[in-house]
Amino acid sequence: MKLHPYRKSLATALVVTAGTMAAFLLNAESHYAVAQQPTASTSAVSPPKVLIDPADTVILLLDHQAGLFQTVKDVPVGELRTNTVILAKLAKIAKCPLITTASEPNGPNGPLMPEIKAAAPDAIYVPRKGEISAWDNEDFVKAVKATGRKTLVIAGVWTSVCVAFPALQAKAEGFKVYFVTDASGDPSPMASQTTVARLAQAGVVPMSTNAVFCELQRTWNRPDAAQYAELYAMYAPNYQAVMESYDRVKEVASKERK
Repeated sequence: MKLHPYRKSLATALVVTAGTMAAFLLNAESHYAVAQQPTASTSAVSPPKVLIDPADTVILLLDHQAGLFQTVKDVPVGELRTNTVILAKLAKIAKCPLITTASEPNGPNGPLMPEIKAAAPDAIYVPRKGEISAWDNEDFVKAVKATGRKTLVIAGVWTSVCVAFPALQAKAEGFKVYFVTDASGDPSPMASQTTVARLAQAGVVPMSTNAVFCELQRTWNRPDAAQYAELYAMYAPNYQAVMESYDRVKEVASKERK
């Protein structure tokens, strides 16, 4: 029996279509089976590190100078100085390199606050040649890069200038950059708020002093836990009272057991 040419073409098309569909389904099933099999590459992937790694961190204290302190209006200067000392002590405890610098210590900006050197006598000090941004000073950039570390924790005065400029420049060169808001200061709250917005939009992360030392500490189950506890007491004096009360209770309980 001969098929009409039209019916013959239609039958041929259906056969071809059925064959193509079968091949597609077999191919899809094969890909699905492969996708379900665990591979060495996917199973070995570790979760990304979202907290600061002390082994990759450099702490930069920029332009904490006596003259500039007199212009700070967005944070109490006493707190600013205390928080700066905490960061200096933290660098030593966490074994993070500490680099300091001053824009022009012989001018009206004045010398660096002496507490930094007292807290961290081994800190690297890099003198500048008038550059407003520390990142414009070749020696400073060389000192940072010589550490081999790629995470920067920055604090300084002014936030909108001495912190913002090098933070943006370092970020553009591929560093992870964090800046410490309450260990930095600006001439007004508006200047500080504007700077936080500018830096955050550029990918520079704002943090508080206590967030930095808690993040580097990570656990109380460590031999230097008492040193970290001292930082808590400096940052929050009320917490010092809590620790003193706790120690006293333990002392009394110990005597009663005897």
